[in-house]
Amino acid sequence: MRGRKGEYKKELQGYAKEGFVRVVIDGKTHELSDPPALDKKFKHDIDLQIDRIKVRPGIERRLTDSIETALVHAHGLVKVVAGDEAPRFFSETFACIDCGISYPEVEPRMFSFNNPHGACPTCDGLGSKMFVDPDLLVPNPNLSLREGAVVPWESRVATVLFHQVLDSLAKRYDFSILTPWKNLSKTVQNVLLYGTGGKEIDFYYEDAKRRFRYRRPFEGVANNLERRYRETSSEAMREDIRRFMSVMPCSDCAGTRLRVEARNITVADRNIAEVTALSIKEAVAFFRRPVARQKEEQIAARILREINERLGFLEAVGLEYLSLDRTSGTLSGGESQRIRLATQIGSSLVGVLYILDEPSIGLHQRDNERLLSMLKRLRDLGNTVLVVEHDAETIEQADWILDLGPGAGKHGGDIVFEGTPAQLSAQ
Repeated sequence: MRGRKGEYKKELQGYAKEGFVRVVIDGKTHELSDPPALDKKFKHDIDLQIDRIKVRPGIERRLTDSIETALVHAHGLVKVVAGDEAPRFFSETFACIDCGISYPEVEPRMFSFNNPHGACPTCDGLGSKMFVDPDLLVPNPNLSLREGAVVPWESRVATVLFHQVLDSLAKRYDFSILTPWKNLSKTVQNVLLYGTGGKEIDFYYEDAKRRFRYRRPFEGVANNLERRYRETSSEAMREDIRRFMSVMPCSDCAGTRLRVEARNITVADRNIAEVTALSIKEAVAFFRRPVARQKEEQIAARILREINERLGFLEAVGLEYLSLDRTSGTLSGGESQRIRLATQIGSSLVGVLYILDEPSIGLHQRDNERLLSMLKRLRDLGNTVLVVEHDAETIEQADWILDLGPGAGKHGGDIVFEGTPAQLSAQ
């Protein structure tokens, strides 16, 4: 038992009948033949002591039996105490011993935000959410509620019922609907935007004949719009509500797009989101660090070799400044081409025709040499590389040149030269 209230008389008697001798209650060891009386009003930690073993050769069978017994009685949890060292816990259920969160079997799909098993359930792996933006709801804080400060309420300002709702709120929270929004207290602003939660408010409605009083929570304009956005099947209504919405990073995954279980699994004290946030240059240094334990090095050797090769290709084409989690929509045309180029080099295909359109775009001149060496490597593997390029250094390194001209656009289109770089220089 961990942190649970109770006397546990029957449980302790049952352990004694099963042949167990000792139990540790709240850090103190007791004989099961004479267990202490526990106060049921307080929480207790109870450890059943399975065995005491001196580590030496030949105890493997006894140790195995004791661990199996512990797993059965503690629902898959084992606590090991060695001398004065801090206790060590082992679990066969992939569950945290403190919070009880259960983890599924660790497999590749768990670390992909494109897979339901790895995606954050709050944002569905998008990393961001649409939310009602208070600044869009109240674009002009100099106006009062009566003057239409809250834009979604503009069409209701003239209605009697709406004014009676505002009057009831004003009476409860002691404010005036004629006060400019910026002069209202933060408490009043929060109530108007996000409601009263579960707290009920007295509202009054009256017409020419009668007066009604009713109690209910106030929803708030922001909560009302978010609820209607979720529930409506009308795209026109959704479009109308989007006027008051902005995009923000998901509050649960902080934009990493992964569920909490994936983010809690670390290698060298970093989770996969932290590693992919590194630049290519930083990732190369991270994965090339020596592994502390020989066993871990044996397990990770093949994986690390593959990772280091792919990072090396990206670094070789001049992309060491990009981060691994960079979205494709933010890449330039030249960057996208060089990423695909690095992928093709890693696949080691032969007999393929590659056509590249100005791969040096966005590339610093100092990195041009590295790009050219990768193009030559593709060629040397047994491929043909056709490059559309204006860069003089690239043209000088080509095996064969086709020069189209004499002008650009409609003034070109004719082959004005064909041959080697040496022949071109001789002209």
